[in-house]
Amino acid sequence: MKKIGFLSFGHWTPSPQSQTQSAADALLQSIDLAVEAERLGMDGAYFRVHHFARQLASPFPLLAAVGAKTRRIEIGTAVIDMRYENPHYMAEDAGAADLIAAGRLQLGISRGSPEQVIDGWRYFGYRPVEGENDEGMGRRHTEEFLELLGGKGFARPNPRPMFSNPPGLLRLEPYSEGLRDRIWWGSASNGTAAWAAKLGMNLQTSTLKFDETGEPLHIQQAAQIRSFRAAWKKAGHARTPRISVSRSIFALIDDRDRGYFGRGGQEEDKIGFLDETTRAIFGRGYAAEPDVLIEQLRKDEAIAEADTLLLTVPNQLGVAYNVHVMEAILTTIAPALNWR
Repeated sequence: MKKIGFLSFGHWTPSPQSQTQSAADALLQSIDLAVEAERLGMDGAYFRVHHFARQLASPFPLLAAVGAKTRRIEIGTAVIDMRYENPHYMAEDAGAADLIAAGRLQLGISRGSPEQVIDGWRYFGYRPVEGENDEGMGRRHTEEFLELLGGKGFARPNPRPMFSNPPGLLRLEPYSEGLRDRIWWGSASNGTAAWAAKLGMNLQTSTLKFDETGEPLHIQQAAQIRSFRAAWKKAGHARTPRISVSRSIFALIDDRDRGYFGRGGQEEDKIGFLDETTRAIFGRGYAAEPDVLIEQLRKDEAIAEADTLLLTVPNQLGVAYNVHVMEAILTTIAPALNWR
């Protein structure tokens, strides 16, 4: 059995071919898609965060709105770039969104991917400290954020406050019990997966990973997941961690599916470079008739290792078509693979 959610980048463009022509369209359609996903029986609604791009950027208003409009579905991100975040403000926003959603927030965070602008986090007012690079700054922000989610008081109260205070040092409010256990780290390497396990974060793996062995993506990710579990066990955490993988999967049911995704071209992983030195492997997509698709997915070792599968959706094709895509997976693929 697996939890199955969707992952939307929230692309928008004023092109006549796009069903999502503005930022307002992207946000409102994201809410509608989450409502429809819950109706279908999907387990999660997840959103990617990119700055300086025609995509979803500020996650917490969207997460709060989805939380207010739904009752059961998990609501999350994959991922928030921690280089851009103020941990204190983020802890308040996350606590509020989680309370609105009655404890359904599943917050994916990470160091982030290459962005649209050079050192975009500098425009948000952040600088690495001496001897630190931007990756280290993202991890430092993450550790501060996790500490704040623990709920311990740390701020000395004003002796003459406007409102009465509880005794002792004060914590940030609103505080949401249990949110600390629902933080995920988006990892692109075996080393960062082990670091996330040590800190007690769940693991998210996407369709991109540093190419550490030259093997297919799904094999490298399966090994990464096993490394994460070993590090988790060594750290001695009491609870069982959660692990997600993201995939582009399309069952070719009708002429629309075949027109959009039936032309091939995604059957193999691709190799590229994120910068001058970082070689990465980009995972293949899956698009085939249901019987073929079932056999292809049966061989994906990373999906087999994970408890949660996030389906990347082509949001610019509109809410109705993406509902069709999700329903096809739930009804024709998931039962055959014992995911349901």
